[in-house]
Amino acid sequence: MKSYQFLVFFSIVLLIYSLVNYYIYIRGMQAIPAGMAFKGWYPWLFLFVSASYVIGRFMERAWISPISSFFTFVGSFWLAVMVYLLMTVIVIDLIRLILYFLPKIAFLADNSEQVKKVLFLSISGMVGIVVLLGHINALNPRVKRLDIHIDKKAGLLKTLHIAAASDIHMGTLVGPRRTAKLVEMLNGCHADMILLAGDIVDEDLAPVIHNDLGRSLVKLKAPMGVFGITGNHEYIGGADSAVKYLKDHGIQMLRDTAIKIENSLYLAGRNDRDSKRFSSKERKSIDKVLESVDFSLPVIMMDHQPFNLQQVVDAGVDFQLSGHTHHGQLWPFSYITDAIYEVSWGYKQKGNSHFYVSSGYGGWGPPVRTGNRPEILDIYITFN
Repeated sequence: MKSYQFLVFFSIVLLIYSLVNYYIYIRGMQAIPAGMAFKGWYPWLFLFVSASYVIGRFMERAWISPISSFFTFVGSFWLAVMVYLLMTVIVIDLIRLILYFLPKIAFLADNSEQVKKVLFLSISGMVGIVVLLGHINALNPRVKRLDIHIDKKAGLLKTLHIAAASDIHMGTLVGPRRTAKLVEMLNGCHADMILLAGDIVDEDLAPVIHNDLGRSLVKLKAPMGVFGITGNHEYIGGADSAVKYLKDHGIQMLRDTAIKIENSLYLAGRNDRDSKRFSSKERKSIDKVLESVDFSLPVIMMDHQPFNLQQVVDAGVDFQLSGHTHHGQLWPFSYITDAIYEVSWGYKQKGNSHFYVSSGYGGWGPPVRTGNRPEILDIYITFN
């Protein structure tokens, strides 16, 4: 992304972030009873947690350390807290607006210090519990089985067993422990091949190198190979350096190319659709990627962002694996991703083509999931 584009984008995001936090701060200050000792600490605590994510991400660019990781962790959790505090405050303000035009209801109209205290503590407690449970959920991915039949012959193959993951987001938040767990789960499927459908790296490569996460990646084993594609986050942080690191640690990266495997099937991988936005290099069309493919054999493709599914059907792809959406990650954002994507999460057959969009293994921003479970895919494909 060009410097001026990044500056404009970052300025807009920072402005919106600041306004949201200011709104929550003001409502919180109004809700804390005057006699509560916490009221004197509240401004400083709020400034610390709301600024932590920005501070942590900037520190990581200059100096990766336990201090930068601490700020990033605190700020990441605050992003989830902020979302649910914002929704709660908006609901309360809407109720107050409605009550303004209705006859006074004794308890709801009561603006005493005791009512403020109960409301403040109740909301803080409920949001804290939601975020804590969402964090526990994020740390416990499930293995999801998927059975697909492709109505083609695949050489001597009768079946193909694939272990897959998307949206790992390796970095500060998905560090050595969670990366090692990913490798253990994928290897535990004992699959013929392993597929990683983009956003393997979370933007900056420096925390990945600093934490030596490649030490776990090289342990991925599958007889037919380990393959990956770029996602938008590889391009945000610099796709070429990310791809080189992944290749150096045992992952064969497919960038707008299709390869033939054991004279039985084709595996294709597309560069992320945001490649032009972040690198000024437009990806190939789907027809160009598949121009050397013999469509009498099964064609499996990875494309990180699940847009334009009809083009995939028309191109003759038998199975496409995608990710990117996280299915909203935090409820109720799943309603937004459902509106944007034909498939936000899960399986769909369209014509003769099969599609699966994974909710992902890691996540962007907060290490919290309240809308769905993170997952590893255990895919069994049968052929004629």
